[in-house]
Amino acid sequence: MNDGSGVTHNSAYHSVVGIQGGVVHNPTISIHSDASPQEKYKVGVRYLEDGVPSRARDMISDAIAHGHDNAEVRFHWVLAMLSARAYHDLSTEELQQLRHASGRVRAYAEGQWKDALCVAFELLAMLSTTDGQTGRVLERLLALSPRQRDGILHHFDLVLTGGLKDSLWAENRERAEKARFGNGRAQRVWAYFEPDPIGARALPPRPSTAAAAKAALPVRAGLFVVVTAFLWVLALVADPAEAIIELLVALGAGLTAAHFGHQWWYQAHQLKAKNRLFHIPQTGDPATAGDGFTNRVRHSFDHYFSTRVPHGFAPYIWLNHTAHIRNSLVAEIALLYRESRISVDRVDWLIRYLAEDARDRHNKGTLFDHRHQNQTPAVAQAVCVVALITLSITTLALLGTVASGAGASQVLLAILAVVGSVWSGRAAASSWLEARGEKHRVAEETQEYQERLTARQVAYQNWKSFLDTMRPSELEMETWLTCDKTLLVDEALRHYQLTWRDLITHTILMTPARPYKRARVKGGPWRYSRYNFRLFLVTQDGVREISKEFDFADAKRGMEQRSNYRFDALSSVQVTERSEVGYDLELILTNGPARNIRVKDADTHQLAPEENAQEITEIDLDSAGFIHTFRLLEGIAADGKGWIERNNPYNLPSFRAAD
Repeated sequence: MNDGSGVTHNSAYHSVVGIQGGVVHNPTISIHSDASPQEKYKVGVRYLEDGVPSRARDMISDAIAHGHDNAEVRFHWVLAMLSARAYHDLSTEELQQLRHASGRVRAYAEGQWKDALCVAFELLAMLSTTDGQTGRVLERLLALSPRQRDGILHHFDLVLTGGLKDSLWAENRERAEKARFGNGRAQRVWAYFEPDPIGARALPPRPSTAAAAKAALPVRAGLFVVVTAFLWVLALVADPAEAIIELLVALGAGLTAAHFGHQWWYQAHQLKAKNRLFHIPQTGDPATAGDGFTNRVRHSFDHYFSTRVPHGFAPYIWLNHTAHIRNSLVAEIALLYRESRISVDRVDWLIRYLAEDARDRHNKGTLFDHRHQNQTPAVAQAVCVVALITLSITTLALLGTVASGAGASQVLLAILAVVGSVWSGRAAASSWLEARGEKHRVAEETQEYQERLTARQVAYQNWKSFLDTMRPSELEMETWLTCDKTLLVDEALRHYQLTWRDLITHTILMTPARPYKRARVKGGPWRYSRYNFRLFLVTQDGVREISKEFDFADAKRGMEQRSNYRFDALSSVQVTERSEVGYDLELILTNGPARNIRVKDADTHQLAPEENAQEITEIDLDSAGFIHTFRLLEGIAADGKGWIERNNPYNLPSFRAAD
């Protein structure tokens, strides 16, 4: 995957991709309950183009039932009725609807859509005539606009056979070869399976404790003043001159310590607080066992830091150099996003940005600026230490002054005063430092928070815009998929030296090939990064089955299997549905073991609240070609070779449009 930074990567680098939960994007098409018939028709056409004919039939039929009926609407209705279906897939009611519609063509206004509708019905009528009578309708088909002609050829795929399809196949194959890698398929497919990124977040400032510190300060400071004054009075009584000097020295030392020490205390306090906040176990510790969210975040950070390396660094050296930074970032991201119950790949964009930001700051020489900014100068530290030592010595000197000129009782009181002064002074200093430091901390963290959040929001918007630009539309995905299927059929025909005249019918069943990624839009079918196309060619001699794996991004083909069997060799076909697993198709042959084909994996846990599980399943199975494939194989298993006569196209009803 290319993320636009010039570096190719796989977002699932740290695991073997098997059955993934999948990605559900916001729909490219949507409909509201009170939509007009015209709006429903437009949505139906989009569903048809995007490879969801079952929804297209429902939408367009609903639009017609509510009065929106003309040649264009009816043309797309006919396409939807026959898309991915053969005649034996149609119910008796649907066949009657088609016959009724063919008799109403004369009522529509003249124009290109009426011409296209007439050609569609004439093609259906040609299926029960000899090949020599197809020339005129083929000329009319080729005279249609490319959009109308391509629509008929694509959606009538399982209806047009024999000489009709032979006449059109070369052009169809050439069109598929040209469009197969169109619109940057190889460079863009990855974006379809990329999850929608979750929004930018940053840690807000911690709640301030200044109010509590300010509330405690008057009591502690008052106690300190009283106790210290009492000690001073005792010293003045014992030796006034010496006591005054010691008091002045003590005041000077105290003010000096406060001046030079408050910033030192603040920075040391902040460092301890951040270490407590961002402390997480290191890899290999028992706490990191399992596959928890924090552990996956750590793996992601390790990956991106090892691929975003400054010039001159080996990856392992850079990882060692930035271990402390990564630990802090891992803790931050885990804290920010764990409660959202999201997969790590939705926040990979932020992890990647933070890795690139660390690399860029190192290149600028500012990676560890915060360490230097948070260091009190050594001179200030030394002055503070000297002042505190001086203050301690002066306090002891005051005690000595009292002892030299007073009785035992006064000395005992002086000792108690010194103890009280030290305790209350330390408590008062702590409250004062906390109150002052909290004000500074909140202002500092608020500014940092705004800067971090703004930078991350910009990175989020850049990545989201890039994804929106790169991500293929449903129409593009369906077009590429159709091209792959067309060329697979062409390859099979060439291999077996068959023409369309030799085929009775055919079908393609598309199933996921593991390992895969999958994604869909709301209301649409699952699309996979890797497919298994299973093509069944039905001829007078039996069934030829070709199975081939495809990598959807570049259409590279993997493992291939071929098998042939007579009609009577297929003894039964059955479907197993398990809600927690998915759908399995089982083919039982008389001369071999049962063959299980996983048609689709379970997805009920990934439905949006407004989605219906049964409806999504039907869309999925319809899009995969399952319904037609199952009915075809079921019919062959039940009737054997008698199925051929029952589905002879010359026994079909006439659909010729009335002029």
